[in-house]
Amino acid sequence: MEGKARNAPALLFLSLTCVFLSLSTLTLSTSPHFQTLTINPLPEKPTLSWADTEPESETQTLSDSTSSEASTTTSLSVQLHHLDALSSDKTPQDLFNSRLTRDASRVRSLTSLAAAAGRTNGTRARGPGFSSSVISGLAQGSGEYFTRLGVGTPARYVFMVLDTGSDVVWIQCAPCKKCYSQTDPVFDPTKSRSFANIPCGSPLCRRLDSPGCNTKKQVCVYQVSYGDGSFTYGEFSTETLTFRGNRVGRVALGCGHDNEGLFVGAAGLLGLGRGRLSFPSQIGRRFNRKFSYCLVDRSASSKPSSMVFGDSAISRTARFTPLVSNPKLDTFYYVELLGISVGGTRVPGITASLFKLDSTGNGGSYN
Repeated sequence: MEGKARNAPALLFLSLTCVFLSLSTLTLSTSPHFQTLTINPLPEKPTLSWADTEPESETQTLSDSTSSEASTTTSLSVQLHHLDALSSDKTPQDLFNSRLTRDASRVRSLTSLAAAAGRTNGTRARGPGFSSSVISGLAQGSGEYFTRLGVGTPARYVFMVLDTGSDVVWIQCAPCKKCYSQTDPVFDPTKSRSFANIPCGSPLCRRLDSPGCNTKKQVCVYQVSYGDGSFTYGEFSTETLTFRGNRVGRVALGCGHDNEGLFVGAAGLLGLGRGRLSFPSQIGRRFNRKFSYCLVDRSASSKPSSMVFGDSAISRTARFTPLVSNPKLDTFYYVELLGISVGGTRVPGITASLFKLDSTGNGGSYN
């Protein structure tokens, strides 16, 4: 049985920074400049024609590298006119609006082509990354922070708890043996085209701390328990998750049929720990192994919390400190704490040795 602590104080980000997107790189001009747009009338509607004519100059064609003979050819020439020249019945303002509409259509088409080229097996290729909204769970009766994401194909959007103190991603699944009350409908894996069970004994199944096997179905079984006594149990599987339109395929997650404890409102949990089965560890290569989150006060509404994956997660002004690994517990993000200062004054008697992580896994400072 996996024992994980939930909701350790969110004091340390993987990127060790609270990122406000683009603010550090955005330059605003305080003196705007304006350009006057002059709309001129169109010329008379042209007459289109084309003809097979002799070229104005001879075209030389070499049959091989030693040939010096030139041959003349005929060419096909056409007159080119702008599309708007055929719309003599429209006003200049109408034509201007049509150009804007065509430009917008081209942008949508190019964006769609680029997105299609970047997807591989339902997963967007490596790039700058993606983001996800973070909201307080107070409205759902929970003290957790939630994110909204899509599960399955087609995507069905649900609230998920964010937890940097555990690894396994899981969601409540139908049919439920025992499920707690959640805001959204319970996820039905039979209605998803991308859902797949993980076989017993597979490499993904063996990554679980205590893997099990449903011998009747020959599928991997997971069970995770938390420090507050809550637990989830079900089949281990892979599924596609969608973050604001960005699809991430083949994410290993638990499909929980028996979920009990202090869970409220959310459909499941997005494990953001440092272990092998956490969401960041599973897809780290796809966003250059970078993510950050910024959590505002639960009751605040003016500035929303956020979570960012990829290069955009790191501010140009960010400062870094190395992460320390605990050989006995790989879930938490440990750092080396050298001392404590209050009001700029170092507190005497507190040295780095007091917080040192030893070989047995004791001590240390983590998020």
